[in-house]
Amino acid sequence: KQWYQRRVRELWISYNLIEKMKGIGVLKKLKVLFMSNNLVKDWSELQKLSELPCLVDLNMVNNPIEEKHSLEGTWRSEIEKKLVKLKKLDGVPIVRQDDEDEG
Repeated sequence: KQWYQRRVRELWISYNLIEKMKGIGVLKKLKVLFMSNNLVKDWSELQKLSELPCLVDLNMVNNPIEEKHSLEGTWRSEIEKKLVKLKKLDGVPIVRQDDEDEG
């Protein structure tokens, strides 16, 4: 394994014209991914984030996929279903039903 596969915990890659997330799955320790203002438009690309077991904080503001689904009112619910360990999306905490039951 490469050093970054074991060590990278946060990745801040906003404003980089990124469309594809190929290879992101090797960052098994990644907890925080900030990639706002890029060009991600397909669910198939976001699905690659499910390969990241430690991911808890994701920022995808101003990507075509976020803009489209936010307008439709489905962005947060879809991401919460696809990335069940996520605790914060686009700077806003995620509160799940089971979290409320425990409290």
